[in-house]
Order: sequence, then structure tokens, then C-alpha cells
Amino acid sequence: MIASSKKSRLNGTAAVPASKSHTIRAVILGALADGESCIEAPLDSFDTRSAAAAVRALGAEIDAAGDTWHVRGCAGRPIVPENVIDVGNSGTTLYMVMGTASLTDGWTVLTGDDQIRRRTASSLIDALSGLGVEMFSTRGNGCAPLLVRGPIRGGETSVVGVTSQYLSSLLMACPLARGDSSITVTGLNERPYVRMTLDWLDFVGANISMSDDLSHADISGGQEYKSFSRRIPGDFSSATFLLCAGVLGGGRVVLKGLDMNDPQGDKAVVDILGTMGADITFNDDSIIVSGSALKGAEIDMNAIPDAIPMMSVCACFAEGTTVLGNVPQARLKETDRIAVMVGELRKLGADIEELPDGMIIHGGGLKGGRVHGHGDHRVVMAMTVAGLAADSPIEVDTAEAAGVTFPGFWDTMRSLGAGIAFES
Repeated sequence: MIASSKKSRLNGTAAVPASKSHTIRAVILGALADGESCIEAPLDSFDTRSAAAAVRALGAEIDAAGDTWHVRGCAGRPIVPENVIDVGNSGTTLYMVMGTASLTDGWTVLTGDDQIRRRTASSLIDALSGLGVEMFSTRGNGCAPLLVRGPIRGGETSVVGVTSQYLSSLLMACPLARGDSSITVTGLNERPYVRMTLDWLDFVGANISMSDDLSHADISGGQEYKSFSRRIPGDFSSATFLLCAGVLGGGRVVLKGLDMNDPQGDKAVVDILGTMGADITFNDDSIIVSGSALKGAEIDMNAIPDAIPMMSVCACFAEGTTVLGNVPQARLKETDRIAVMVGELRKLGADIEELPDGMIIHGGGLKGGRVHGHGDHRVVMAMTVAGLAADSPIEVDTAEAAGVTFPGFWDTMRSLGAGIAFES
């Protein structure tokens, strides 16, 4: 599907969808808990459905219907799946289910779509192997398809936190291991998302001794997770596109459902836009964004790699130069988002330089044209927002990918006044 967006003035109120990161953690921990858990107001998307299907294959019962999902857990003892687990496009599900599958007493086969089969899990494979889990990549390249055989015993291991999801997977699995575990962490990226995992683990009763700098964890084995009832907060990663659309769209957009006290890393986008000159105010449970001129800035993106597609677009419309740096892990997402955004923005006339860990963007606006969305939901949504301020319409293909994390994106944008059209 091809989506075309044109210069538009946005006005109105929009509800931000629930957090994918919170929803998947809730699904995994609910599946490992003893008893029935209630996940209130979850995100219902391709990625969260992949997580639900994965834990169902591992023995949890999950009713993923309506505004509350009910999960009856397996009390820390998942079963060996009868078939291959396909995580679709969800890297979060792949990495976290690697830990979950390590609790079984047998082999689990994990695979996913073509993007997933290009994303390495080497460091997590090594870390789990150090805890007694048999693991290998069928192609010997550290990527899915992966075979996992537990049960995880515990012991001493180390992990390179290229993505925070490696460490999160270990933290969720190790309390349920037979023995105690000691984890040394190096090169950790995306630290706020590890703190989110720790918050969830504390909520289900896990006892983890983690150093303040997140470089070491000592975890007692043989623990149990208690069932829970918890409401999922709004997703700052998805809100990034609405925040930036409000800034670039020239009107006034009110976003509801965001909690600035939540540990999500992408809430930093609010402050970053403010630093760049955006007009942002807070009112009770709402964030209000008004169209405003932006100025360039130097931004450390390490904690918020998912925001790099959208922030690179904003930088194109900012006055002066913007540096988006310290985010090498953005190359390991659904696509190499550094190379992809540099290449596609150049098609639209951007003055942009690629760095090993980011990019330098000299503002000046964008012209219209057709770009490739690469089947990456965040690239597709960022390019759609770009069309709201470009000189002429921007067309982006593989637009259906937006449904991976933000199924209501198109309807929400149109409700705010965005001029969007589609063709097959």
C-alpha cells in the first residue's frame, strides 16, 4: 500500500495508543505468573499479538479480546511448544521469548519474518548459554531461526547490551531458574527500558539485586511471580509521531493518555522538542502541542533509538544544524534506520551526512516525492508526517507496516486534519 501525505494544518484531540513495550512485558510476565492476570487497556497490534501467540504456544492461556486481556500463567514452568513459534516482525517478542523458552525442559524453535531473520541475537545466545541453556542459530549467524533448550540452571554470565531487550530477557527468566544467577552487563543501550523491566519485575514480586549503574545483577533462583491487574499507559514511542505532527502541522494538537512519570525512554522527545523551540504545554492529563519553528540542536539519542526516524525528519525542518548521535543500535532495528533515513531523506532534498552512530542534518525543508518505507513502521510513519510540511506531497510505500505498533495511525492523523490518501 502507498500512502500520500500533503501539507496540512492539524488541529484537534487524539488519544495516544497503549505502550507496546509495557504490553509485551505484561504478556510475558502474566504468562509466567501463578494465577490469572488482567492486562487493562493493552495495545492490540501485530507485535503484541505475536507475543500473545508465543506465550500461548508455551502453555499460557490468554484471552486477548476487548479492552482487558486475561492471562492464566504457567507458574514459571512453560511447556515445550508443539510447533515452531513465529514472532512475525516483533524483535521484542523474539528476545524476551528466548528467555521464556529457556525455562522449558526441551527444545523450542523460534523464527520470524525476513527482517527478524536478519537481526542478530548473538550476545543473548552467549549469555543464556552461560546459564546452562543449549542454544544455536540454524544458520550459524546469530539470527533466527533459533533453537533453545532449557531448563536454565543459573550461574555466572555476561551480556553486551547492544539492545536493552537482551538484558530484559535475562532479568525476566533468571528469577525462575533452578539456581542463582550473576549477570555482568557491558555496553548497555536504552537504559530506561531496563528500568521499565525492573519496575514490572518488582510489581510481580521478583527479588533482584541490580547495581545503580545497571552493570551487574545478582538474582536468586527458584522465585515465583504473582498474578496482577494493571493498566497499560500510553506509548511515548507512538506519541512521538503525533507530537512532531503537531509541531510541523502548524495548528494545535492535544494528546491524551501520556504519563510523564512513566519510565519509557521516549518521553524524552517532549523535552527535546522543547529544547528545539517547540511550543508544548501540559494540562492535567494532556500534552498540548502547537505549530512552531524549530532550531537545530545536538541530541544524544542512545536512550531513544526508536525516535530517530521522526527526529531526523524534524531536523530537516529546523533552522540550522542538528546532530543525532550516540545511537549505533539504531542500525539493528527492523532496518538500519540510520542508513535508511539518510538515503530516503536525500531523495527529498535533505542536506544530511551519515555518521557511524547517527547523522548530521542541515535544515532547509524537504521537497515532495516518493520514498521507500522498507516495511519499517517507524520509517513509514515518519515519512508520512514529513509530508505535512514538505513543499509538495510525499508518497511512501509499504504503508501497511504502520499496523505493527500503531494500528490506528491513519485514522488518528486524518481526524486531526492530515491530508492523507492511499493507493494499492
